[in-house]
Amino acid sequence: MMGKERDDLKFFLIYLAIISLVSCFVTILDKHRAKRGGRRVPERTLFLLSLAGGSAAMYLTMLTIRHKTKHKRFMIGIPLIMILQCGALILATQKIN
Repeated sequence: MMGKERDDLKFFLIYLAIISLVSCFVTILDKHRAKRGGRRVPERTLFLLSLAGGSAAMYLTMLTIRHKTKHKRFMIGIPLIMILQCGALILATQKIN
């Protein structure tokens, strides 16, 4: 792996770690607010974070804390986003090689 490719991979992994942490935090925050009757995080925000790369972390967090697990929109939508992201990643890496 060349220097630029290594730097790109490092940047990508750092970005993925940050967006995953943000996604977990926002999901937990929404669960906390739901239990206390506070102002909720819009569903659109949760899906945008998922699309931005936090889908795996958000899905695992939702399952772990049992948040939105009865909502088909989330239990189907987020795994679908993950599948599309994996496909895009495979295509992107094939074009590089």
